Amino acid sequence: MKVFSGSSHPAFAKAICDYLGIELGKSHTVTFSNENMLVQIDENVRGSDVYVVQTSCPPVHTHLFEMLIMIDALRSASAKRITAVIPYFPYIRSDKKDRPRISITARLMADLVKASGADRVLTMDLHSPQAQGFFRMPVDQLQGAGPLCERLADDKQDDWVLVAADAGEAKDLGRYANRLDLPMAIIDKRREGDDEKPRAVNLIGDVEGKVALVVDDEIASGGTLIEAATFLKIKGAREVMAVATHPVFSSNALGRIATAPLTKVLVTDTIPIAEGADTDKIEVVSVAPMFAEAMARIRDGSSVSNLFKADTLREILQKESIDD
Repeated sequence: MKVFSGSSHPAFAKAICDYLGIELGKSHTVTFSNENMLVQIDENVRGSDVYVVQTSCPPVHTHLFEMLIMIDALRSASAKRITAVIPYFPYIRSDKKDRPRISITARLMADLVKASGADRVLTMDLHSPQAQGFFRMPVDQLQGAGPLCERLADDKQDDWVLVAADAGEAKDLGRYANRLDLPMAIIDKRREGDDEKPRAVNLIGDVEGKVALVVDDEIASGGTLIEAATFLKIKGAREVMAVATHPVFSSNALGRIATAPLTKVLVTDTIPIAEGADTDKIEVVSVAPMFAEAMARIRDGSSVSNLFKADTLREILQKESIDD
């Protein structure tokens, strides 16, 4: 078993290797003056079970092509099996044709990973469950709700209420409600007149005097989250927190969150947070142990879905390395 990392999130790949008790594979990337890249694998991989760790974060296209070139190089070097470990899958929100003459780009990304030579994909929280159907190879989709709920359980209070920022998030909210045994509420959004931007107009559920915990799969610009937090405060919430798997934090999202009526934002490390950013309200829960355990189970041919059980996951998160 060998693990290689692209340049998007080397700390995450290192944490995986620390858990597995192995050294990170040796490779290097050269970017030429014409912005073309060369990726070279610096050790023998013939007949090996290889895992390439690369997430989607700026510069997205550079990291995407680095991963594709690395997979192709490993295939050319006679690796036996190649698994693309992509914690946050690129273009995953472009999963439908909702306007004329556009690409379903998430499907295109799946085709590119397959064409580069990958045999399977390991990822976390695709934007929609049906996106797994875009892949013509095995896909293991981990769930960020498990590690995040384990962290939330440490501080859980009886006056917490889980909140979906819109009706579309209500189904995913159930994962948190079942694990934490908390009530749920849903923000009702409507479009007014010809305005294309939906606005919160009603709340299904009660947050009066309670701590509202807004749940989402990712935080991009932060606009939806901040609007939800403001609306919940108007509806009488004593405090508003948020939890999301993927901390995209684009377009100065961290700056807006810093001044928003939010006391804490809990995220995972599927995407690195920019150094020097104002992160006083941000708490990061590592999902590297969960990915490492999934990779070990793929290698051994044992159950990956067993990781979704609370007792199994709790045991994994408490381990320092798989050798323990």
